[in-house]
Amino acid sequence: MHIHYISEKNSILNHFLSQLRDITIQKDSMRFRKNIERIGEIMAYELSKTLEYKNVAVQTPLGIKHTTTIAEPVVLCSILRAGLALHQGFMNFFDDAENGFVSAYRHHYDNDDKFEILVEYQAAPSFEGKNLILVDPMLATGQSLVAVLHKLHLEQKPKEIHIAVVIAAPEGIAFLEENLPSNCHLWVAALDEKLNEHNYIVPGLGDAGDLAYGNKL
Repeated sequence: MHIHYISEKNSILNHFLSQLRDITIQKDSMRFRKNIERIGEIMAYELSKTLEYKNVAVQTPLGIKHTTTIAEPVVLCSILRAGLALHQGFMNFFDDAENGFVSAYRHHYDNDDKFEILVEYQAAPSFEGKNLILVDPMLATGQSLVAVLHKLHLEQKPKEIHIAVVIAAPEGIAFLEENLPSNCHLWVAALDEKLNEHNYIVPGLGDAGDLAYGNKL
């Protein structure tokens, strides 16, 4: 798997990441969503540099301009509900992309730390021969992303698979490397230290879905 860490050099991305984590700022859910969206835009731009392009001739009011455009269609897919703001950031740049949505959540058997990932809802277009970009803010154990990709990838083969996450734990990255094809690309805005005993990212930022859209029952 090809891994891209995009916050290693200082940029406005690091500024937005620090605001996401700050407990005095993240309480503003609108600002939290907007910062996730902004990070999605930055990640979309960086990711776009690696896609395949084709030569085209564009008619302008004054002549012909020879330039390039993305060669293969893009499909954006996000995991509900936490991925929606990040999805919007990517969609702001890939504005003609097709879109898909999948639900995945941790099902705890006995209200303890053991869980399985349940994928119960899927609404996605065909991505055969296209660039599939799967976005999710948090990469903790990696089990949700693998479960979703296995469900989506059952019968169709995209040209490329890109996974974009805002914050990742080393354990989750290792799990993806073990369970996904070697030609996948993983885009990470920030790499954190570890998972705690409850499989949450430390230092992390908390529950991205709750911070963006309110506490769930």
